[in-house]
Amino acid sequence: MNRKTFLKSGTLAGAATLLSTGNAFAQHLSSNPIDKLVDANGNYIQQSLPYSESFLEPYMDAETLHLHYTFHHGGAVKGANKDLQMIKKALDENNLETVDFWTKKLTYHFSSHILHSIFWTNLTNKKTEPSGDLRKRIEKNFGSYERLKSLIAETSKNVDGNGWGIVAYQPYSDSLTVLQCENHEKLTQWGAIPLLVIDVWEHAYYLKYKNKRTDFVDALFNIINWDNAALRLDEALKLTK
Repeated sequence: MNRKTFLKSGTLAGAATLLSTGNAFAQHLSSNPIDKLVDANGNYIQQSLPYSESFLEPYMDAETLHLHYTFHHGGAVKGANKDLQMIKKALDENNLETVDFWTKKLTYHFSSHILHSIFWTNLTNKKTEPSGDLRKRIEKNFGSYERLKSLIAETSKNVDGNGWGIVAYQPYSDSLTVLQCENHEKLTQWGAIPLLVIDVWEHAYYLKYKNKRTDFVDALFNIINWDNAALRLDEALKLTK
């Protein structure tokens, strides 16, 4: 397969085909309506928030939520669609001079779209704790919920620059793992399925918490929706067993 054929088949077919169809995360995106990130034509779409903009008060203020969802997440969706158009244009014109630039941009924008889509569903307006199979796996892989909580909190607080803290299921080892993701796409693990993500880009907290990222991360544990993380684990296990 030459480079042009690879790009056409591997990039323009939409989110699910950006990853191998055998990849558990790709299947998860395709089968879970919460994570429907593309329309029937392969264009990226942004789902509506599952709650009002004031729902997460006082831990996340409505103004920050509005700006974050509308302009940062929404901007990533628009950027990803532009990236796809530019790659298609390069292929149609048989001019691959700039295709590396646009494929890198697509990686950045689409990764942002994925993580933000998960982030909104990972939040609720009450304090929860892991239960059921998720709790058992946390205790097996990390010793206790408190130890995982400390690990994901410190991982998120200490991201260099902007990025995310992520609790993910790694099918290859059948275990939970904690990732520190710079920007939206760097330092990820191939095949890992995100269950819980913590956004520590400055736009996620700067209006309310100023430069105090640590306060923001600590506050998030009052509104993390561990039931959603458990649901994501259940869906991941169905796809990988």
